[in-house]
Amino acid sequence: MKMFLYSHGGSGNHGCEAIVRGTAAIFDQMSLTLYSNNKDQDKKYGIDQIIEVEKARKSAARRNPKRVAASLAIRILHNDNYATKLSIEHMLNNYGREDIGLSIGGDNYCYPGFEEFGKINRMIRRTGVKTILWGCSVEPDMINETMKEDLLGYQLIVARESITWKAMQQIGAKAVLFPDPAFYLKPQKREMPFGEDAQIVGINISPHIMRCENEQGMTYENYRELIRYILKETDYKIMLIPHVVWQSNDDRLVNQKLYDDFGQNPRITMIDDCGCEELKYVISKCSLFVGARTHATIAAYSSGVPTLVVGYSVKARGIARDLFGSEEHYVLPVQDLHRSDELSEAFQWLDTNSKTIRENLKERLPSYIQNPAIIRNQVLER
Repeated sequence: MKMFLYSHGGSGNHGCEAIVRGTAAIFDQMSLTLYSNNKDQDKKYGIDQIIEVEKARKSAARRNPKRVAASLAIRILHNDNYATKLSIEHMLNNYGREDIGLSIGGDNYCYPGFEEFGKINRMIRRTGVKTILWGCSVEPDMINETMKEDLLGYQLIVARESITWKAMQQIGAKAVLFPDPAFYLKPQKREMPFGEDAQIVGINISPHIMRCENEQGMTYENYRELIRYILKETDYKIMLIPHVVWQSNDDRLVNQKLYDDFGQNPRITMIDDCGCEELKYVISKCSLFVGARTHATIAAYSSGVPTLVVGYSVKARGIARDLFGSEEHYVLPVQDLHRSDELSEAFQWLDTNSKTIRENLKERLPSYIQNPAIIRNQVLER
C-alpha cells in the first residue's frame, strides 16, 4: 500500500507547509509522496527532507500526440478534461486499488472553483485509489449538488472542526472529527528579537481578510487602532508576523505598511520569513496573539497562547467553538467590522482574561489533540 498527498499549493503558505509536516508526523515512519503545485517552494523550506516531493502537474513534450489531442479538445470542444488528465498522468499511473490519496487542501471547499478539485478526484478514483479529504473545513452554505457528489465520493472525510463534521453527517458522507494536522507540528527554536522573556503581542494580518471585509479599509483601520492602543495603554512590545508569502497574497506587504505607519517604533518589529516550525516558536513566545491566518492561530492555540482570531469563514468559528465551547470573544468576523475600535475592544477582553484562557487551554489541549494513532488507524483501514 502506498500513500500520496495532493491538492497542495506550496509551502510559501506556511499553513500548507504545517499541514504537510503535521501529516508526516501523524503517519510517522510511512513513506509518503507529496504532489505539489510549487515544488521549488517546498524545497526552499525543506519539505523534501522529510518526504518525497513531485510536481503535481507536468507538461507533455511539444510533439507528443497526446498533447496535440489535448490542445485540439480545448480549441474545438472547449473541453480541458483531457489536458488535465495528461498533466497528472505521472501520478495516476503510479497508484491503484491498494493505495490511498490524501487531499490536503484544508479549505478548498470554502471558496469558488472547487469544481476543479472534483474533476481531479474523479480521475484519481477511476484508478481505484481510495481518496480521503484530510484536515478540512467545508462552508455548509456552499454545498450544492455538484459539491455534494464530490464529497460523497471520498472514502473518508477528516473534518478539523465540528461545524464541518456536522455538515458532512447531514449529507451522508463518511466523516470523522479530528484536529488540524498542524496541531502536531513541533516548534523549532530561533532567535527572538526582544529576547526570550519579553511581554509581546503577536499580530498577524493578511491581504486575504482585507478582501473579505464589507467596508473597504475597515480591517486595516482596526489593526492600526489596535497597535495605537497597545502602544499607548500597555507595556507590551509588538511582533508583526507573516504566515503566507505568496506573491499574490503576501502578509509582509501589509506588515511593512503598518510598521511604517508607526514610524518604525522601537517597540514594534517585523519577523522575517521563515519556515512554519520557526514561526510556531516565535508565536509560542507571545503573551497574546491576534491573527488572521488560520494556521498562525493554530500555532498559538497549540502553544497555549491566548488568541483572538480575525476570522472570515467556518474554520475560525469551528475551531474556536471546539476549543472553548463558543466563538464569542475568540473570533471577530471581519465581515462584521463597522467601527475602527472593535478589534482593540476585543483585544482588551482577551488581555483582561488572559490568565483564565491560558488555564483553559492547558486543561483542554491534552484531550483535544488526540493520539495520532487513532486517525492513522482509521485512514489505513479504509
